[in-house]
Parts: sequence; C-alpha cells; structure tokens
Amino acid sequence: MPLRRLTTLLAAALLTAGLLAGCGGKSSDVDPATALETAQQKLEDTSGLTLSLTTDDLPDGVQGVQSAAGTLTDAPAFDGTLGVTLPAGSFSVPVKAVDGKVYAQIPLTPGYSPVDPADYGAPDPAQLLTDQGIPAILAATTDAKQVDDVRGGIDNKEVLSSYTGSVPASAVSHLIPGASGDFSATYGISDDGELRQASLTGVFYAGKPALTYTLLLTDYGTSKDITAP
Repeated sequence: MPLRRLTTLLAAALLTAGLLAGCGGKSSDVDPATALETAQQKLEDTSGLTLSLTTDDLPDGVQGVQSAAGTLTDAPAFDGTLGVTLPAGSFSVPVKAVDGKVYAQIPLTPGYSPVDPADYGAPDPAQLLTDQGIPAILAATTDAKQVDDVRGGIDNKEVLSSYTGSVPASAVSHLIPGASGDFSATYGISDDGELRQASLTGVFYAGKPALTYTLLLTDYGTSKDITAP
C-alpha cells in the first residue's frame, strides 16, 4: 500500500474514533455507592444551586406540587416559585424561605404572607439542600446499579453517568411530605461528581397512582443573599 494512502487511512480512522468518542458518551468505572456518596457530599458542600422540580403526572383531585423552580443556598434559604394545584385551580406562587419560615405571594392578596407549606403538600423548600433534603435521598438509596449513560445538564450538553436504586418513603417525604412505600430512583451524575438530575417514581399522594417527579440541578456554587420579605 502506498505510504500516502496508508497515512490517509490512519488519519481517517483517528478522526472517526474521535467523533465516536465525542458523540457516544463515556463509561464510568466508579462504584455506584461511591458515586452517590460523592454526589451527596457535593450537595452538602455547595454554597447554592439552581433547582427545578416538575411532574407531568399529578392525578386529578390532588392538592399538591406541580413544579418548583428557584435558587437554593446553604443558609439554608430558597427564592423562587412553587406551582401548586388546589381545589380552586393551579397557581404559580412566588416563594421565599429563610430562617425556618416560608413566605408566599398568595393569589389575590398583596405582598408576601407567612404560610405552612404542608397545607399545599409541599416541604419547606429551604431544607432541600440540607441533610434533611436531597442529600438524604441519595444517602438512603439502596441496590444502586450503573446503567447506560444519558445526556443531561443545561441544553443536554453533558453526558452523565446514570445510576438506579430504591429509596424508602422516609427519605422521599423530605421532597413531598405525602410519600409512602418504596420509590425507584434514577440519577444522572456529571464527570465532576455533581448530581445533575434525578427522577423518583412511586406513591407521593395517599390513595393515588404512582407518579414521577424529576429534579434538575445546575449552577453549583451559586451565592445569593436571600432575606425575609
């Protein structure tokens, strides 16, 4: 084979390998339990992050949380919105949580008012970054297994190592207080060990079918001074 043709073939093979590596994802050799422990520690160590919580499956007749979005800090504090479904309809409610108290801009009323989030089937959102929140869900996960990598993060630009496991209601109730039974969990973890996304499937509301909540976590290291209104 002429030297020029051999060189061309080798270059093409190297280029193809590089493209496949970029598109096909990665493979992690990290033990699943260790990966979850690292993700838990990253959550406990960060100064703050941006959180999004959603479900498309909220059953009819349920008074509960449809969505949540906002900034969580290690104060602990939260500044964002809760999407809640009530007998009167569905509302997107601005919420601040700080110093153990939760305030909401209740529809048709001026300014913020103190509220008990349990009345809406919701947790104190400021606690989601503490050891009584999302880190507790990771810590309580059993039978962790690695599965196929997934795309995730902002605009699905990251290839995430994916893990599945089982979580008891005692941990999931930090997220949705009405949780009961065991839950199946799937986690997407970045190259640097940060939990980027999680889905939890099970019975969140007594007497209602199982449903799935999905968490997206971005902007680790966020710093924000959140004060009571």
